[in-house]
Amino acid sequence: MTGYGLAVHDSGSTKYTVEIKSLNSKFLELSLRIPRSFSDKEFQLRTECNKQIERGKVNLSINVEQVAQTVKAAGIDKVLLKHYFEQLKSVSEELNEPATNLFQLALGLPEVVKYDDESVSDEEWKIVEQTFQKAIKAFQQFRADEGNVLEQDIRSRIDIIMDNLGKVAIEEPKRVPLIRERLNQFLSDSVGGENIDRNRFEQELIYYIDKLDITEEKTRLKAHCDYFIETLKSPDANGKKLGFISQEIGREINTIGSKANDANMQKLVVGMKEELEKIKEQLLNVL
Repeated sequence: MTGYGLAVHDSGSTKYTVEIKSLNSKFLELSLRIPRSFSDKEFQLRTECNKQIERGKVNLSINVEQVAQTVKAAGIDKVLLKHYFEQLKSVSEELNEPATNLFQLALGLPEVVKYDDESVSDEEWKIVEQTFQKAIKAFQQFRADEGNVLEQDIRSRIDIIMDNLGKVAIEEPKRVPLIRERLNQFLSDSVGGENIDRNRFEQELIYYIDKLDITEEKTRLKAHCDYFIETLKSPDANGKKLGFISQEIGREINTIGSKANDANMQKLVVGMKEELEKIKEQLLNVL
């Protein structure tokens, strides 16, 4: 969900710059930095960002730069200026302070001078809106390019999990002779080989091995991985859905690990867990 978009419009006398930056976030956290003259357009900008950006900690800034620095005053509030001046004069007399520069001070107080840049014309807003849309387009393209890289990375890690699952299937049958030998040796050392009830031993061995069977877990893990790839191909925003599927993948991997009872299988399970954790980290960047 990181992204960056920049668009500039230079009309000759005025330069408009729109910049959009985002970092990872589960929700849309929008921060706007716009000129005061565009304050009445804030709701419209927020609505458009909600519609097109969806998620992320987003900073939107609009900068208007006048090539010829001319500030035109629309007018002076004479009543307010006189009121400020009289108050300042009264205070200076009470404090016995010199009444110099009172007019200049009063002129700089709030709302005395009204500037014509406190509102934006329809023509100017149209230019800014078009520049904003260009910035959004560049922002979305940045996200799309990053998404393609993420998709390849995540796919490769799912492939590693599936590859390890195939190796687990190869190692799994090797456990039975080892378990048989280990249990047989344990009983021989405990009660003596001649005292072992072979029929009972085979029954207990079958029961024990059945508890370690991972056939269902392997099937579910493969199904979850296939569903993950299928969802990854979807053009819809599916980051949360992929997160849920990754949780199910993790459950099956953990169960296989708990039933492995074999060092080689445990190593393969650890490898799968490692890849899954990297996938979960990358999913924070997926919408």
